[in-house]
Amino acid sequence: MSYQSLVDSAAKLINNHPSWNGIAPEAVARMQLQNRFKTGLDIARYTAAIMRRDMAAYDADPSKYTQSLGCWHGFIGQQKMISVKKHFGSTERRYLYLSGWMVAALRSEFGPLPDQSMHEKTSVPALIEELYTFLRQADARELGLLFRDLDKAREAGDANKAAEIQHKIDNYQTHVVPIIADIDAGFGNAEATYLLAKKMIEAGACALQIENQVSDEKQCGHQDGKVTVPHEEFIAKVRAIRYAFLELGVDDGIIVARTDSLGAGLTKQIAFSAEEGDIGDQYNSFLDAEEVNPAEIRNGEVLITRNGKLMKPKRLRSNLYQFRPGTGEDRVVLDCINALQNGADLLWIETEKPHIEQIAGMVDRIRAVIPNAKLVYNNSPSFNWTLNFRQQVYDAWKEAGKDVSAYDRSKLMSAEYDNSELAREADEKIRTFQRDASRRAGIFHHLITLPTYHTAALSTDNLAREYFGDQAMLGYVANVQRKEIREGIACVKHQNMAGSDIGDDHKEYFAGEAALKAAGENNTMNQFAA
Repeated sequence: MSYQSLVDSAAKLINNHPSWNGIAPEAVARMQLQNRFKTGLDIARYTAAIMRRDMAAYDADPSKYTQSLGCWHGFIGQQKMISVKKHFGSTERRYLYLSGWMVAALRSEFGPLPDQSMHEKTSVPALIEELYTFLRQADARELGLLFRDLDKAREAGDANKAAEIQHKIDNYQTHVVPIIADIDAGFGNAEATYLLAKKMIEAGACALQIENQVSDEKQCGHQDGKVTVPHEEFIAKVRAIRYAFLELGVDDGIIVARTDSLGAGLTKQIAFSAEEGDIGDQYNSFLDAEEVNPAEIRNGEVLITRNGKLMKPKRLRSNLYQFRPGTGEDRVVLDCINALQNGADLLWIETEKPHIEQIAGMVDRIRAVIPNAKLVYNNSPSFNWTLNFRQQVYDAWKEAGKDVSAYDRSKLMSAEYDNSELAREADEKIRTFQRDASRRAGIFHHLITLPTYHTAALSTDNLAREYFGDQAMLGYVANVQRKEIREGIACVKHQNMAGSDIGDDHKEYFAGEAALKAAGENNTMNQFAA
């Protein structure tokens, strides 16, 4: 509904209640616009539709990939989307990512934890709700500023300006965007996964990412010791999430199936197989096993048959089973095809390095079976991007016969190479990685899991060095506040960002001329008006 139609509707309602004569129709319309989304399910349905449209657009044109940055606090997510709107004028194809790693490291009551699903699982839906609370507040703040501008234009008698501002209000783009949320390995069995998925969806999540690791042995995707589960167990959790979406009426909900098989050399158990060639048999075919003589079987050994032969899988003291070395990519391809054939919408292949052809090699095999397969890819801070891409350029140059004698491959991270031709070419490949990988390797969505974990650490280190050193207060003023002013960072007016002006508007709605407002002439935020 347009701004004016909301005002008219509110006026009609108020006129039917004579005792409501102190309620202003325009104030009602403004508050309704500032609270467009009433529930998390409203958000989930709205954002799921956005993701579905974006997925279709990518299928038609792979240059239309999407991006997101990881968040660990509502304020961080809010500021990202405010910045996106400020710099690009639109939030189109730009999302937020909720990282289980950052929840574990920064949001657990136990204090910092490794990414092993040891944090409180309720902290995940709580963070989703928090993120959307801050995004909705960003809407309320920005619309409030437009309402104030509209009042000023009317007071000045500038009808054209007023019409222009009202057009902006009618066509306002919300800060509310899709969140891809990490449910780890489901925090338990399929029922536990279903219950947690419901909480996450009710909080607003339209896309849930689940991985094929053992829930109680879960490891960060870039650490050792990962243990996968047979396909049937994983698919049961995928179905549990779909049931949660459908129960709550989010029919377009998106499931991202993540495989850690590339770096996982262990499995929790031998898969059930009803017949040769079924999915359980295929999973077991990757087990590291040796043929045994029936006469040599000892008590407690576990045996399988393979091609008519009796085989003993390699079992570790941990009671886990080992896969054959070199089978990672084959297992990834099988995982991905099976997930897409059983209800997943997008894939996530966790790799050990950012290498387009490595990813594309697996995706080509998946797309030979499922042509529209699409990936979510972790542009992880766990990768040393500088070193990886310098080594890739070095190797390409060497293979092409180019002289690389000026470079030591083992020391390419050295600052002495920062201005070299090799470093410049590597940086250009990093710059275009997302664009190139989306065209070549089927990557629909690029994310960085932990960006603000690192930016917070870096900026805090710089401030501490300056403030507690010789620069003292100048360290803050020159490197923080003055830059905020020069670069138009909204948070320089931190009272406004925290909702002070919204509160003043409400005071005026509620109390009229008797309102005691904070934004008077003695408010020091007025020093930033220029």
